[in-house]
Amino acid sequence: MRDRFLTLARRARDAVGGIDLVVMLSILAVVGGAWGFLEIADEVSEGDTVKLDERILMALRSPDDPSDPIGGPVVEELVRDLTAMGGVAIIGLVTASTVGFLLMDRKYHAAALVLAATVGGQLVSSTLKGLYDRPRPSVVPHLMHASQASFPSGHSLLAAVTYLTLGALLARLVERPALKLYIVAVAASITALVGLSRIYLGVHYPTDVLAGWCAGMAWAILCWEAARWLQRRGMVEASIEA
Repeated sequence: MRDRFLTLARRARDAVGGIDLVVMLSILAVVGGAWGFLEIADEVSEGDTVKLDERILMALRSPDDPSDPIGGPVVEELVRDLTAMGGVAIIGLVTASTVGFLLMDRKYHAAALVLAATVGGQLVSSTLKGLYDRPRPSVVPHLMHASQASFPSGHSLLAAVTYLTLGALLARLVERPALKLYIVAVAASITALVGLSRIYLGVHYPTDVLAGWCAGMAWAILCWEAARWLQRRGMVEASIEA
């Protein structure tokens, strides 16, 4: 038994040794994101998350008036501004600005990949919404207009795709690890705030947001790893190498 274990361990070591560390971590992240999404989707489909979802939404409202969010008008206005960062208008503007910069820098293939990642993310979001067709929360009044199905959160998914991709691009422009970490942390923070804003405004259940983060992260990393693979083969400019 011990010899068999050692043999398997050596084989695993040799197999992993032939894989780039970044590639291995990317695969784990994509698989983890996809697994997380499917687990949440399964729980949602079976109705196991309803009580927890509704309890969290109610905790963010006044006990006497569900239409009154905690924090008052000032916080509500700030949250509305934050949620716009995951909307089509802002995401489109950020994507167009990034693509424009890459085109001006003659990184045509890189620009195409950034555009494909964002547009693809929108298609993934629309497809998943149509597949699960979960109604919007009704336990609290919505604090802003919301259309389409609730699961997963499109704002959360697109924020993850756009800001994590942009963060990876910017992180390549600096050398200090601390600066790289700072850029990625800012991108992740924006993604988190967008998702949390959707819960606060009552237009999404918490599980919608979690699923959106999982799917968006998986899609963003999948696109990024595809870009690295193409770059190593000279098909994409080095400016987007991770």
